[in-house]
Amino acid sequence: MSAPAKLEIREVSISFGSVQAADRVSFAVAPGETVCLLGPSGCGKSSVLRAVAGFVRTNSGEILVDGRPVTAPGPDRGMVFQEYALFPWQTVANNIAFGLRRRYPDRAQRDACVRSWVGKVKLEGFEHAYPKQLSGGMQQRVAVARALAPDPQVLLMDEPFGALDAQTRVLMQEMLETLIAESRGAVVFVTHDIDEALIVGDTLCIMSKRPGRILESFRNPFPRPRSAHIFEHADYGPAKARIFETIRREIG
Repeated sequence: MSAPAKLEIREVSISFGSVQAADRVSFAVAPGETVCLLGPSGCGKSSVLRAVAGFVRTNSGEILVDGRPVTAPGPDRGMVFQEYALFPWQTVANNIAFGLRRRYPDRAQRDACVRSWVGKVKLEGFEHAYPKQLSGGMQQRVAVARALAPDPQVLLMDEPFGALDAQTRVLMQEMLETLIAESRGAVVFVTHDIDEALIVGDTLCIMSKRPGRILESFRNPFPRPRSAHIFEHADYGPAKARIFETIRREIG
């Protein structure tokens, strides 16, 4: 018997004034699963993600984490944005420590958790550096560590590697794949990049143009652990072509 879903999005519609961003979007994410929302620009991917985070109100439908309705932001959900969103006045260690007080009231425990995450994202020696002293890829590693350190039930990622160069982006995708494999939380990853979706996602939900709805759910044919080596697989071209054709038909 399969485990119950960690995250459920049921018939969610979202509007901003007269503009409808999402229309009856439904999908579920199991513990340890990553679902990628993939589709053309402006299709409502980020709006759905921000509704799960509790930043955006839905017009209809419901969002459940472990069966409990989402009504506001909460510590059970962590989010990584494209623009890093680090505190520029805080060091790497203090950025990662943000949000850990509830889980680790004891300072020694917090410090141990921070050291562990600094190691996981390979930033040893930069604990006392400030964001302006780091490259874009290093800043995003801090953001990922900050989001995962409190051990959220759901991790939300809004095109987190979109601002990085191609080589750094692949390295970040592979690092994230490793970190997610160690967790049993649910992950929702927004991207417009098919290559990225096939590295990161276990399930790819292809969305229509606005108002966004799920056109097709596509199970990734490549098992974990995944890396850029899947690009060399004989089945990679057909898998990417199938997804691309679905999106191309939608945008005309």
